[in-house]
Amino acid sequence: MFRTALRNVLAHKARLLMTVLAVTLGVAFVSGTLVFTDTLKKSLSGQSAKSYEGIAVSVTSYGQGRNEEGEKEGEPGLGQQTLDKIKALPGVDTVSGRVTGFAGVGDENGKLIGSGWSNQGANYTPVKDGKDPRYAFAQGAGPAKADEVALDKATADKGNYKVGDKVRVATNGPVKEYSLTGVFTTEDGAVQAGGSLVLFETKVAQELYLKPGYFQELSVGAKNGTSADKLLADIKPLLDKNAKAQTGAALAAEQAKQIEKGLSNLSTMLLVFAGISLFVGIFLIYNTFTMLVTQRTKELALLRAVGANRGQVMRSVLSEALVVGVLSAAVGLVGGIGLAIGIRSVIGSLGAKLPGGALVIAPGTVTAALVIGVVVTTVAAVLPAWRTGKIAPVAAMGSAHLPATAKSLLVRNILGSIISLGGIGLVFLGVSTGGNSGRMTMGAGAFFMLIGMIVLLPLLSKPVIGAVRPLLAKLFGIPGKLASQNAVRNPRRTAVTAASLAIGLTLVTTLSVLGITVGKVVDRMSTEKLKADYRVSMSSDAGSLDKSVAETLAKAPGIKAVSPQTAGYFLVDGDFRAASGVNPATIGQLLNVEVLSGSLDSLGKGEVAVAEKTAKKQKFTVGTPIKLKYDDGQEASVKVGAIYKDMEGLLSPYVIDNKILSEHSEEMYIPEVYVNVDGGASKAAQQKVVDALGKNPAITVATQQDMRNEMGGMINTMLNIMYGLLGMALIISVLGVVNTLAMSVFERTQEIGMLRAIGLDRGRVKNMIRLEAVVISLFGAVLGVAIGVFLAWAVGSTIAESMPNYELILPWDRIGIFLLLAAVVGVLAAMWPARSAARLNMLTAIKTE
Repeated sequence: MFRTALRNVLAHKARLLMTVLAVTLGVAFVSGTLVFTDTLKKSLSGQSAKSYEGIAVSVTSYGQGRNEEGEKEGEPGLGQQTLDKIKALPGVDTVSGRVTGFAGVGDENGKLIGSGWSNQGANYTPVKDGKDPRYAFAQGAGPAKADEVALDKATADKGNYKVGDKVRVATNGPVKEYSLTGVFTTEDGAVQAGGSLVLFETKVAQELYLKPGYFQELSVGAKNGTSADKLLADIKPLLDKNAKAQTGAALAAEQAKQIEKGLSNLSTMLLVFAGISLFVGIFLIYNTFTMLVTQRTKELALLRAVGANRGQVMRSVLSEALVVGVLSAAVGLVGGIGLAIGIRSVIGSLGAKLPGGALVIAPGTVTAALVIGVVVTTVAAVLPAWRTGKIAPVAAMGSAHLPATAKSLLVRNILGSIISLGGIGLVFLGVSTGGNSGRMTMGAGAFFMLIGMIVLLPLLSKPVIGAVRPLLAKLFGIPGKLASQNAVRNPRRTAVTAASLAIGLTLVTTLSVLGITVGKVVDRMSTEKLKADYRVSMSSDAGSLDKSVAETLAKAPGIKAVSPQTAGYFLVDGDFRAASGVNPATIGQLLNVEVLSGSLDSLGKGEVAVAEKTAKKQKFTVGTPIKLKYDDGQEASVKVGAIYKDMEGLLSPYVIDNKILSEHSEEMYIPEVYVNVDGGASKAAQQKVVDALGKNPAITVATQQDMRNEMGGMINTMLNIMYGLLGMALIISVLGVVNTLAMSVFERTQEIGMLRAIGLDRGRVKNMIRLEAVVISLFGAVLGVAIGVFLAWAVGSTIAESMPNYELILPWDRIGIFLLLAAVVGVLAAMWPARSAARLNMLTAIKTE
């Protein structure tokens, strides 16, 4: 029977090629993901381990901690005294301190080089022979004076900087000019991620990023013969409770685990989409084996007649699936390796530097590819094989194909209705529950609802397609009428084909509706709630602005109003609460704050404004005294001066005067400064703000439109990534439509010959097949869009409370594009079957049984 199965595989190469391709795409997606993440994990872990070579013990400070009363205690970092004590220990060879923070360098045009979040500054600490072992200088040397810096080679090349040049370096304050003393290479993670690294003289770096005389990290080198564990035991007693010491090997292992954990999220996301592709592929495989079994009905019946039992016939079909699965797994594994290489190339072309190294093809990846290819193919072929085993030899020999019985469709419809209603019930339960738990329930409901709808598709196909039959007949005549009839001739096959498109478009529509809706909410927030002409912030959210930014803008000519938006906190009745510090005199000019009671003028009197939801929860009203405990430990009783409508994303639940917040905080975190200019926003006014800040490459001056574009760009990028990942499933859907049409043409060979004989020319035969493909594709697309809109509404209901002015928006333009693409998919998928049908010889076709 295995030889028979192998012969059948070779006899139907064209049909099975589509199945092999469908499974191969899914397996390639999975194996490519595993190869890429395994390779990246090994490379990053090796790079991390290399960066800790020569470090016996690493000491890290977490800054000042807080006691039970919320008061700060301990030192801000690792002081010089601690460094000297460690250096004096027996067995210590070298000790070097490190302090880091944000530093950005502009190119010739003043544009920031690298990604804002990965642009770093650090101190240069020579130890042995006057060199810092962490950096290898290609040109010049490290900085030795306060006005000197060194740059990593990639940044120097991008900015065309050479030793001796003047370099404008931006931190979170004003831009300063330094002399370039050297260019170096490094294994630093920030540089490898596509950022830049600026080295300062140690005292300068400490003043910029911490406090004079303090470090964030200490790297300790051991003398020959001294173990890292012994050195670690000697160092620990010298540290306060806010510092942690680890051996270099332990720290490298810990970072390797963190890398693995971070990559697991990426791997999981990619594998989810690979799973979707494989799930869609199951429908194609099912249709393929159904088609092959139908074509070989008499052959299988003959095998039964000459002595083959049901089990042998079933095993014959499953053996074919096994051969196809193994072949698909092998091809998919090779394709996955190619995909991993392609991903590395694409990421590299985008500017990110991935560490080099050979591809990692783990045994688990090979096993996963083989298991997935075989299991998916075999599982999809089980039902056609089972049906084959149930056919009686005499009945099979007397039938060209075996339609589903009324009883089997009835059972299917009842089962599908139960599953669908249960899934819909879970979705509504999730909506009523809300929050994360509600979304979990909703996710389970969406899965069961989708499965139930797929089971019900044969029942839905007849009325839905029947509704458009008059339109097709009117527009396209006889070919249109025949196409609509043929589309529902085999409801099961039509349903399976439409299901693959429905799954993909359900996900695409859900993501699109949610993405567009959230984008519009943010857009309304920036237009309705934000009155400022400009928002000043660090590029790529690289950190806090220096307080001098607001001071400089307030003194600049043409600036009408300035309010730094400070992010702070204090304790309210013993609980930490987020607070926004603002300028009471100008906040009303820059933000459209809807005051429900009281007045924002009360902020200037030392009172606090509270958001509506927080006020209701805490039972605050205007005049209610609140006991606050500030960052420095001082306590105060302040009154609620105003209650305002929540402005999440713009204001914290508590708003207070910036002066009060700054009096009780050593460092102010200022993510943004809002600015109004005389005469309103214009390009000239925007340039004045940029000039006032010294053309700082690390600071962004954004208009309201820039803010909308920023959020819209993020949403569109996310949606485009999702569309790309779901593209694999849509490709498999196209193959499914091709298979269905090929099966339809095969079953109707005699009928097509008769139609040709009575006057239906080749062009109209092609139109009939094309229209059938379009009808099936649009049927799946409409169903997918409808379910997607419903799920988007359900998910949106759970996030509406956290987003003011949330209102579901249907992107009709995108929905129209999805439906148009579905129709195009149908036309493309029909090319080969339509051509085959049109080329059938009339006499040969009529004689076909």
